[in-house]
Amino acid sequence: RLRDFAFPLVYADNELETEVPQKYYVHDPPFTPTKTHHFTDLSMTPLLFNALFILTAYLLGSLSFAVIVSRWMGLDDPRGYGSGNPGATNMLRSGRKSAAVITLLGDALKGWAAVWLAKSFGPQFGLSESMAAWCGLAAFVGHVFPVFFGFKGGKGVATAMGVWLGFDLWLGLACIATWLVMAGLFRISSLAALTAAVLAPIYTVLILGWGAFAWVGIIMSVLLAYRHRSNIHKLLSGTEARIGNPG
Repeated sequence: RLRDFAFPLVYADNELETEVPQKYYVHDPPFTPTKTHHFTDLSMTPLLFNALFILTAYLLGSLSFAVIVSRWMGLDDPRGYGSGNPGATNMLRSGRKSAAVITLLGDALKGWAAVWLAKSFGPQFGLSESMAAWCGLAAFVGHVFPVFFGFKGGKGVATAMGVWLGFDLWLGLACIATWLVMAGLFRISSLAALTAAVLAPIYTVLILGWGAFAWVGIIMSVLLAYRHRSNIHKLLSGTEARIGNPG
């Protein structure tokens, strides 16, 4: 066999010698450096990146600005007065309109930010466009069931508005306009929120078509209605409080 064959070696003094080649020279493959997987090797960890983005969105949504702002401003915990809901409407009952405005903007911003992060950085990690929709839902769920506050959160109206705004500018503006019109006409926050929740999936289908964004819109609307179930009973009985009044 080849590994046992003696190859002649010729030196400058014309002397001949024979040498049997080492086994690895004949049979071993050429040395190639071991491939190291870069952190952004998307073929290895697509599910990991999806999970990380969704987890980040959920944790972002878990920041309850009503509670955070109340502690920062030295106000009572909003879960202990009024409707007991840590949201902008209940913060108005604290007597500090600035606290309510900051809470409203903060809750909306975190919903928008969760979608924006997925849209802006997701493609670099192999995430599909639909992942932005699921990140928006994760932020909304985080607000309703925040891990930082014993899973007892708000009803999610402002955060949902931020999420829809992140999905599409016109979609978000349509939802916000619906809330403003209903709130201006009836001065009842829950009625305005429920109306926007009913119409939001319709707006989504008309603007973005059927897909992940529409399904997420439907899920958020159902959760919004569920979180307002006590308000629905009060609306039917005519006892629902108006914006700015104790309730």
